[in-house]
Amino acid sequence: MKRLDCMAVLKALGELTRMRILRFLLREPKSVGEIAQALEISQYNASKHLRILREAGLLSTTKDGKRRLYVLAADLQDHLNRNENVLRLKCCTFRFDQLPK
Repeated sequence: MKRLDCMAVLKALGELTRMRILRFLLREPKSVGEIAQALEISQYNASKHLRILREAGLLSTTKDGKRRLYVLAADLQDHLNRNENVLRLKCCTFRFDQLPK
């Protein structure tokens, strides 16, 4: 896995909504509207959280027609697949199978 900046990842994962977004995206790519609806937050707030996750290197985007879909970054997805949904950073460990829903 490419080296993630621990501070950026900790900042991104230090908020419950962002952790919920990542857990939701473990299944499949989703649009901002789908994320907002599923997590019962506004699209504006969903967009802000998605930007922070993307800047931390945890998410990327793909296009589906006119829609932009958010997906776990390829390196993160590979790392989680190899490590049973556990993200190991130099400073700490996150178990994505035990994140809040």
